[in-house]
Amino acid sequence: MEHQTEHPTAQGEHHHMGSTNAMAISATLHCLTGCAIGEILGLMIGTALGLGTLATIAIAVGLAFLFGYALSTLPLLRAGLGLGAALTVVLAADTLSIATMELVDNLVMAVIPGAMEAGLVNPVFWLSMMLALTVAFFAAWPVNRHLLARGKGHALTHGFHGAEPEGARRFIPDLATSTLVAAIVAFMLGGLVVSIADELEAPPETGHAAAER
Repeated sequence: MEHQTEHPTAQGEHHHMGSTNAMAISATLHCLTGCAIGEILGLMIGTALGLGTLATIAIAVGLAFLFGYALSTLPLLRAGLGLGAALTVVLAADTLSIATMELVDNLVMAVIPGAMEAGLVNPVFWLSMMLALTVAFFAAWPVNRHLLARGKGHALTHGFHGAEPEGARRFIPDLATSTLVAAIVAFMLGGLVVSIADELEAPPETGHAAAER
């Protein structure tokens, strides 16, 4: 009986594809956490200040880029890069991924009826945000994979990860992607639970109040 063995080149290509896919997932999740922090904080600020939809979206998008860049800059600073050099690498590595996420995320939020006007104590907001971020992940993953396969995107920062920090750089936070994702998921689930509890505790409308709507 003949035993077929996979060609060494094919094995290497398969391993490379698996490694690229895993790196793309990690890179996309990392960007997604920064975007989620910025989006939620921006919407909280917009709601608290009573701003309009466009102004709130502008703040949320700006903060999403800010936090996305910041989370990617920290490992580079720990590795010994100066702030200017780290920002240069991060801008080249993350901009397309974050822009894709923000475009898709806000489009999804815009097409869901009442999502932008729901407010932070409405389950519609949290469920819509979860859906929007999920869709944004699947939109940005192939972008990151394409860039990584060509040595661009997060491939530019990968070589700096895991470097042993020296001196005061040891105090720069080392935030694992899994930790960030877990924190964001917990926060969003908490927001959903609080909003559902608020809905359940709200007094029922009287017939006269309902008729006035």
